[in-house]
Amino acid sequence: MSGDRERTDMSARRVHRPPPTRRWAWVGLVVALLASACGATTSSSAADRRPRPIVIGGIPDQDVSVLRERFAGIAAELEDRVGIPFRYQPSVSYVAVVTGFRNEDVLLAWVGGLTGVQARLAVDRTEAVAQRPGDAEFRSVFIVGHGVDAESLEDLAGTTFTFGSESSTSGHLMPRLALRQASIDPESDFTGRPGYSGSHDMTWKLVETGAFQAGALNQTVWRSAVDHGKVDTRKVRGVHTTAPYHDYHWVVHPRIDELYGEGTTDRIVDALLAMRPQDGERTARTLDLFDTDRFIPTRNDNYDPIAEVARDLGLLQGR
Repeated sequence: MSGDRERTDMSARRVHRPPPTRRWAWVGLVVALLASACGATTSSSAADRRPRPIVIGGIPDQDVSVLRERFAGIAAELEDRVGIPFRYQPSVSYVAVVTGFRNEDVLLAWVGGLTGVQARLAVDRTEAVAQRPGDAEFRSVFIVGHGVDAESLEDLAGTTFTFGSESSTSGHLMPRLALRQASIDPESDFTGRPGYSGSHDMTWKLVETGAFQAGALNQTVWRSAVDHGKVDTRKVRGVHTTAPYHDYHWVVHPRIDELYGEGTTDRIVDALLAMRPQDGERTARTLDLFDTDRFIPTRNDNYDPIAEVARDLGLLQGR
């Protein structure tokens, strides 16, 4: 009897044991799950190895939509040419660009003469590397509204007047110098205190609408607005252009090579200097949005006169 029970138990165990095909199916499923997990880990690791984008900043001197297209274009150009991701980070003010650069939130920046000086004071070993040909002889233009009887800077005394941004070279610093040379004190010789529009295109719009009788702005922005029919020249006109000076340029953060590898700065500069309209539709459009057909080399000491003027006018502290 005990032998019969043993045979019956063994028979039962054989009945409940999964057949070989089912056992191998379970093994296959486990292997597949492990492979999937390994694949996900590998993919995740690959994503982790991709460098974080180099953030581009630019002073907010024009309409936001223009800046967004301009810097999206330059980011795409540099990413293709350098082989590292780039991303544009809009800034709410000129000061914010310098602050972002100091904090390493921005590593490549398009700045004006004064903001470039401020960036170099904020971060040692910062280099000015590229500019447009016209930036070596940049100018500001003074404009007046309809009905203002003025043909020179001296005639602007007694008008309501607006500068651009307080940190702007072409919208504030150099126009203020020109006014002083014409013996006009902006704080006492205008009607009321001078305004600060915040950007060049806003300056001509405020004068065109009559919010201010006169103002000063970047000559390149003014010419572009006139050439593209954006300005009603029956309501606003230019009356004076300043002497030339160095202005807009690219600055690179000194830690780029440390963060992205030796030679990265050189590759970025080479990429900027190599851009030409004939390289393609996107390149041509990007350069056009910068109001140029190319970038050329520049260096820090080109902006020493800007620093001198800023200190003389009490608009810059530091060495």
